[in-house]
Amino acid sequence: MPVKPINYRGIEEVCRAHAERLRWARDTLSPLFPLQPENLSRLSPIDLAVFDQFVVRFSKLQDAMGAKLFPAVLELTKEQGELRTFIDKLHQLEKMGALDSAEQWLVFREMRNQFAHDYPTDPNMQSGLLNQAFDMTEILLKTLDQITDFAAPYLPK
Repeated sequence: MPVKPINYRGIEEVCRAHAERLRWARDTLSPLFPLQPENLSRLSPIDLAVFDQFVVRFSKLQDAMGAKLFPAVLELTKEQGELRTFIDKLHQLEKMGALDSAEQWLVFREMRNQFAHDYPTDPNMQSGLLNQAFDMTEILLKTLDQITDFAAPYLPK
């Protein structure tokens, strides 16, 4: 079923809301990075809540882009074709210039999957994942800008 431009805009708005909240959480937490394992137990309840927001918004943005925005862009450009697997779709987006790297996107997806596993007793694992995600956030946000800029000319005026 084709994605109508109005639906595309709704999908983009959802992604932008996740991105705005992710950016806020990242900026709020930036003085704490790089995060050391021994500092996790000293975080305030407010800091912990902002970390939760960071993890949730990183995951939701990555998921919304991969599950909804990317297919919508392929539909808008009429490049859907016979792309059966997700990796085929990523490679097509990369080939079209809508995405810099299919492989980088797989790294984002793996990070989201890692967040789905909770490591409450392993501060080394927790701090390592959070540091890695913190470093990846700007690239994720730029990827959103890149793909929406790419899609813009395909939207009806």
